[in-house]
Amino acid sequence: MEEKLDNQLIDEAVAGSVEAFEVLVKRYQTRLVHSLEHALGSRDDALDAAQQAFVAAWRKLDSFRKDAQFYSWLYRIAMNAAISKRRKARVATTSLDKLSEASGNTAADSEDTAPDRRMESEENVRLVQEALQQIAEEFRQPLIMKEMDGFSYEEIASVLDIPVGTVRSRIFRARRELTARLERLFRED
Repeated sequence: MEEKLDNQLIDEAVAGSVEAFEVLVKRYQTRLVHSLEHALGSRDDALDAAQQAFVAAWRKLDSFRKDAQFYSWLYRIAMNAAISKRRKARVATTSLDKLSEASGNTAADSEDTAPDRRMESEENVRLVQEALQQIAEEFRQPLIMKEMDGFSYEEIASVLDIPVGTVRSRIFRARRELTARLERLFRED
């Protein structure tokens, strides 16, 4: 069943085959969580959104139009769930990790290999993630989809339900804003 095409699995799942849907979940869960983690900035939020997306996809599977890719449709469901959750929450929550980072109370690492380089690399990743999270969602989302998830402009347009030209301009603007933010952050450090 693993080698079947998505549309075959979808047909079987719509007909009631839980096993067929499980194959789709196994096929896309890692990619979806990874993509959502970049978009949302939190693994926990990504896992929640992915779970909600798979549940919603199971319920709405009969409405899936086979002219689109299953993953694009699933990603759109997940992002809509995440955006809705964010709008409802609107309360700034800080993880224990962020609190300990801010206070400087981080656990000592037992790894001996190039600790200075590893710390510098971790700091650079943190700065990029911080700058990325400051970009407005409408610009950040297409940039992440293009650069981190490898979507084409056409796939992004389909998922976000916007014209390809809008996708291109939003990605251009996001890149420009990210570059400016990173330049400021690296000058401060």
